[in-house]
Amino acid sequence: MLGQRDLLSKLQYCDTVIMSQPTKDDVFAYALAKTLTKVSSPATVGLYSACQNRLNMILEHMEENMKKEALIEKKHNRRSSPRSVNPSCTGFLALIGRLLLYRPIWNKENQQQQNVRFIFVHFSAWHFAGSDLLWAGIAIRLFQAMQMSFGKLQIVLYRVAQHDEEQEVMKKIVEDNTNHWRSKKVCCCPLWFLVLSILVVPIIFLVFLFAFGLPNPEIEASQVVNGTTGQVGVFEGLIIAALGVPAASALRFVFLMGKNLIFSQDLNIRRGMDNERVSSQLGFMNEVRKEIWFISCFIQFMEVFERRRIRVVLKVTNLDRCSPKKIVTVLDAINILLSDEASPFISILAVNPDVLVQKVNFADGCFSKEDRAYALLNSIVTLPFTVPPLCDDSKRSLFYHLTSKSAREEKRGTGGLKKTPSSNESSVKIEMGTKESHLLLSKTTAALNVNEREVEESVNDSLSIFEGNLNKYMLDDAMSMRRVINSIRVTVIIMKALNLPPQEHIAAWVVLANQWPCRLSWIIQCVEDAQQRADVSDQGNAVSTDDSKTLWKVFSESTAELYVMSAQIEDLLEQDGDPEMFEIFLKVDFKFTVKDLKTFEVVTVNLDHSVRKELARIRGTSRLKDSGWMRNLAPLPITTIISMTTEDVCEELKSMKYPSKYADIVRSYGLSGSALVFGDEDDLKELLNMTFGEWATFRLRFLGLPSHLRPQHKDMSASRSHSQNQLHRAHHSSNHSMINS
Repeated sequence: MLGQRDLLSKLQYCDTVIMSQPTKDDVFAYALAKTLTKVSSPATVGLYSACQNRLNMILEHMEENMKKEALIEKKHNRRSSPRSVNPSCTGFLALIGRLLLYRPIWNKENQQQQNVRFIFVHFSAWHFAGSDLLWAGIAIRLFQAMQMSFGKLQIVLYRVAQHDEEQEVMKKIVEDNTNHWRSKKVCCCPLWFLVLSILVVPIIFLVFLFAFGLPNPEIEASQVVNGTTGQVGVFEGLIIAALGVPAASALRFVFLMGKNLIFSQDLNIRRGMDNERVSSQLGFMNEVRKEIWFISCFIQFMEVFERRRIRVVLKVTNLDRCSPKKIVTVLDAINILLSDEASPFISILAVNPDVLVQKVNFADGCFSKEDRAYALLNSIVTLPFTVPPLCDDSKRSLFYHLTSKSAREEKRGTGGLKKTPSSNESSVKIEMGTKESHLLLSKTTAALNVNEREVEESVNDSLSIFEGNLNKYMLDDAMSMRRVINSIRVTVIIMKALNLPPQEHIAAWVVLANQWPCRLSWIIQCVEDAQQRADVSDQGNAVSTDDSKTLWKVFSESTAELYVMSAQIEDLLEQDGDPEMFEIFLKVDFKFTVKDLKTFEVVTVNLDHSVRKELARIRGTSRLKDSGWMRNLAPLPITTIISMTTEDVCEELKSMKYPSKYADIVRSYGLSGSALVFGDEDDLKELLNMTFGEWATFRLRFLGLPSHLRPQHKDMSASRSHSQNQLHRAHHSSNHSMINS
């Protein structure tokens, strides 16, 4: 019992030491938070990872880091002190007065505030998956978050007293004015003065009336007959009329307030979603768009009042668990509803990219290149952030942490392991106390303190390279430029947080990953395979690859293999830019080496790892290594076959114990490795004139598995229409010409 207690205490101590050190995911969350505090809205972040638990952890740490960054900015900027997020009674009355009596003035000062406030909204698409209008759930969650953050009364007051739908078509003018507020006017009279007069004058009159009373002169009989007593009645009528107009306006205002308080907009949207006749109309989406625009206007008003920028961070999770049609509608909603030029929204798509891409490509109406997954995401996402796979040390730390947690929970008997449902099976999630998690996060973020000035200098230095040769490689697309700029910032922050040596061509590497993701993924996979083959070499010792080898040389040596498999990766190749510019980039302007690749690979977050996984699957890196009893039977790698000369083929036949007559045929006809790969299989069989058993072994060794045994590539477009297949064949032929060039 004592030994178990000592072991438990030791595990607890070691676990605390390990987890207090910043992990790679802590670094990624910190870098993403620092970047999002600087990016301009609207922005869409693609947070990609195959592990949902890692996504949730990064989102949680990112939220805490962004809140801390907002507080740090608040302390450093004293030029205009922002109002408290939780206003006092006087602040509430001041807000009511601004809503009723004033209108904001857009000037340079309130449009360039350094202080910032983040409002986090979590939208789990799986919770709204039962509705056909999944995108409308985004508007509902935004309304609920605004009511919780600002108050329902304030939002209703803004709708009644400030909001004007006709202003949507009017351009917001930034004035050269130092004032932040302008009084509303009625007949050239300030509204505050008119309201004050309406409130004060009747009070003075009533005081005078109760003090002295109305004049009651003596009435003669002749005056009664002539009706001159009506002067007093007319005077009283004028008083009642003067008080009646403001009273009617007040009643109308109270009626509108009560109507909007009872029938809120999220309730109206829910009713529209439930009513098929309403939801199927085009006007329903227009109404939702107007409500999103109303939220944007209200936030802009609150920015002037609170004297800080306000950004709404929408975290979209579990989208890859929905049907393809609903996924596309949500992506379109983010692109249409939340991407207005003046909108304050920052959307984060936390998804598994491999699943998302396959489902989007399977959706109805996916015919052109622009409709497919990669093109659709590129038109929406302004900051791609792919979480790199766990390294060996991180896996060891995570496994040790899970083991120690299980031991403690088993000892306590508290049942701290809570099962949460996933797409196929239940996954185990460890719940930590709120105080413990905040304390742990404080320790890790304290170790990730990056100098803000150094980051800005590095970013500016990296961006200055665009004045040279890098400009010609940029697309004439603002969305692509924003992705590059944001990716450069987050890459610099990660390198600073990991204490990596400064690199000169960070911007060039980011552009390489942004413009040619498939080719760069192919180069990374080739280098990884070469290192793996060196590790399992017959020498017994680990042999490292040549780090001085240029990436262009790596690519040129494997171009033939990439051409052979181009039919299976046409969707991936469509992402790449001009192949000639790619050659100039790596061969002339930026001669990156394998050493540079190993340095940048750790911090490359704007490259989708699902592309490399697909390339690795097709290339066959997951099969058994060429060793042991399979040495003379397993298919040779395509790169090995293509590079074989005629004599190499003869030596391979000799090692397979084939008769010498076949080697003579190979020599006489000059059958090199490339001839075996690109030649016709039937002609080769007739030329060699082998027996059935000899041909079967030869074909397996040099040509791979026969077609009826070869694993078929999963093509999600197989079930599409005939016209779409024709489009695919057209893209396929263009990709062949791209690889050829």
